Amino acid sequence: MSTATTQKKSPFDAIKSRLQGVDLRQNGIFLALIGLVIFFAATTPNAASISPTNFSNLVVQNGYILVLAIGMVMVIIAGHIDLSVGSIAAFIGAVAGILTVRPIEQDGWEWLPALPWWGGILGAILVGAIVGMWQGFWVAYVGIPAFIVTLAGMLLFRGLALMTLQSSNIGPFPDEFRAIGNGFIDKEKTLNGLIGIPEQFNAIALIITALGVVAIWISQLRTRAGKIRYEQPVEPVFWFYGKNVILSIMVAYLGIQLSQANGIPITLVVVVFLILLYTMIMNKTPFGRYIYAIGGNLNAAVLSGINVRLVNFFLFVNIGALAALSGVLITARMNSAVPKAGDGFELDAISSVFIGGAAVQGGVGTVTGSMLGGMIQGVLANGMNLNSVGIDVQMTIKGLVLLLAVAFDVWSKRRK
Repeated sequence: MSTATTQKKSPFDAIKSRLQGVDLRQNGIFLALIGLVIFFAATTPNAASISPTNFSNLVVQNGYILVLAIGMVMVIIAGHIDLSVGSIAAFIGAVAGILTVRPIEQDGWEWLPALPWWGGILGAILVGAIVGMWQGFWVAYVGIPAFIVTLAGMLLFRGLALMTLQSSNIGPFPDEFRAIGNGFIDKEKTLNGLIGIPEQFNAIALIITALGVVAIWISQLRTRAGKIRYEQPVEPVFWFYGKNVILSIMVAYLGIQLSQANGIPITLVVVVFLILLYTMIMNKTPFGRYIYAIGGNLNAAVLSGINVRLVNFFLFVNIGALAALSGVLITARMNSAVPKAGDGFELDAISSVFIGGAAVQGGVGTVTGSMLGGMIQGVLANGMNLNSVGIDVQMTIKGLVLLLAVAFDVWSKRRK
């Protein structure tokens, strides 16, 4: 007589089985963000953290960090790091000031003609790309580690910012330039009267929000259908719909809050455009696949015929241009080019990427994950400020959050 032994599954195994196909890392970050929003809504005086004005300020204040995080996640996925982005942002802010505001009054720049506001922005971003070429050359073709090159760049471009500004500030900037960092779409609510929307709301903000929610569902359903068609693992139905309902509610709530403030910030439009663009680049193009391949296994990438040097070179050109855009945004927001602008930006961008689920060793990470990491940092800092938490405690908590995020990444890899 034979006896069959059956191993009883633990509750943890049952839960794990039901959540098969769920990206626990990305969804965990998403749930952490929701938890932070709820926590600060309950603890800040008069629920100030979820007021329309605070939501608007939160978007504008963190936009330039999110732009940097987009470039930084690509660099980190490829196995590099960039410590110079804050200094590049300051230098490009100085360049934008020279090009747009005071080329004649600033000593040594009398030869340079003044440019229109849009010319100053394009010129500044072009200089940022050239800076990226400089650093990319040393990393990709000379073979110096990115840590060393960008550490030198952090000092070099901070010094160039001081030299360009001659240790003074440049400003104010034209209204059109400032609108990039401080402006809103249809702040005057001119569309409200045409379609009968009450004056306490911004009609454009409501329309954009509705379109955004529809776009989320279309994108998520198409992605799920594609995975099913190619027999790839997908999230359980209850998780898929539950997650997207919560996401839709959050987006709708944010849009309604912004519509009760000044409307959709132009900074948010820039950030959303970059998220969509770079998500497509990383997921749908050979360049994005090459970045993941290089970070995942460099030797295999070389043997497969990928031009690793060229990919690394353009990675730094790209982050140079994005750091320049970040410098333009912070300069527009401050309405002044200052030598200390961008101080600490590199740490915020790197933290956003690692909190957002990127692997320390490279090969893992997403643009949306780094955006979630950046928003967690922004919500955390904003909530602590509203609760009058001292800067010493804030820095301690931020350091612990980063450490725990990386520790979770290491732990999850060991379990696999």
